[in-house]
Amino acid sequence: MRGWPDPPRPFSVNGELSPGGYPLLDAFPGFTEVEAFGRYPFPRRRTLAVARRTTIQVIRDRTWMYVAPHEIPSWAKEYGWTPFASATDCIVVGRYHLAKSRPAVLYLDILHEFLHLLQRADGRELWDVSNGYVDSPTELESYGFSVAEARRLGVPDSLLRRYLKVEWVSAADHRRLLKNLDVASGKKR
Repeated sequence: MRGWPDPPRPFSVNGELSPGGYPLLDAFPGFTEVEAFGRYPFPRRRTLAVARRTTIQVIRDRTWMYVAPHEIPSWAKEYGWTPFASATDCIVVGRYHLAKSRPAVLYLDILHEFLHLLQRADGRELWDVSNGYVDSPTELESYGFSVAEARRLGVPDSLLRRYLKVEWVSAADHRRLLKNLDVASGKKR
């Protein structure tokens, strides 16, 4: 395989949404019906309840996707980040990302972010960066879940390396994340 595969059916992306709030399945129809949804490490009943109450907030910012914090983290201002906050279960996605990114990338992103909502519903802290982003237990679990699904779909490590390269981590942190997730670094030793 050279490029990204199609996400599994019946998952699809509604890339035509304007900025605003929408039910999860209006943005990502079929999400609760894919095999990976049934593999979340939480009881299915609870997983479906979280899905029913989750909204997607499409914003104009040229951002990727993240879980809206209930309150803006104290460290956010230090990094120049002003996230959309919500008292409810909400996943934020940038309009450009939703409209232009490959459906498989959006599929892996929503798998990742939805697992964060389940972690939060389980009482886990999502915004603790005391160990660093790439060593955060919630990030490692969520990325691990998405990487496992990507591999099931046949995504090669060369694409996973690019997928896992996010602008807010250093090159050294990116290498550590790859190692933590057992994704080949691509460097000859």
